[in-house]
Amino acid sequence: MDKRFTECLEDLELSPLEVEEIEQSATLLELPTRHILTHQGEFPSHVYFLLEGLCHACYLTSDGKQYSKEFYWEVDWLISFESLVKSEPSPYLLESLTPIKLLSFPVELVERWRAESHPLYIRLLETQLMYKEGKERFMLLHSPEEKYSLFCETYPELLSRVTDYQIAAYLGITHISLSRIKKRIKDKINKS
Repeated sequence: MDKRFTECLEDLELSPLEVEEIEQSATLLELPTRHILTHQGEFPSHVYFLLEGLCHACYLTSDGKQYSKEFYWEVDWLISFESLVKSEPSPYLLESLTPIKLLSFPVELVERWRAESHPLYIRLLETQLMYKEGKERFMLLHSPEEKYSLFCETYPELLSRVTDYQIAAYLGITHISLSRIKKRIKDKINKS
């Protein structure tokens, strides 16, 4: 089993038996770029732990627009909590942006963790809640230029891994607006 995944489980102070049970339920997958893990509007059959590569969750509108919900990279869990809790189809598309290596778990396992209030489920839920509150604050309290600057500061490793279109969609702005913001920032730096 991948050492990073085992360490993630051990950090939760799970018993060796629990760690072994979770590891045995995992299936290792290696998938290409642009592989769709979950289609928007479909029930997810699995949750994932990303070992290598980059994934993206996005909302697709009826008029062809795409809004980035989240990027996922190494040592991230990919779980549609809304779908899991409400027993509804996924409201977003989940796909790989690069070749990926991940562990796949049947969604029924996470449903069981939820029913048992398993420590791993509680930790995943807490992590997701903190992330969502942080993103809500980020989206509400900052101008588009501030959002881009904060994105660059917070996720420098993503800048070379995602396109400007994807960054703009994550920030909730158009690609053209992002180009203007980048130009203004560059002009400020050149004047300094």
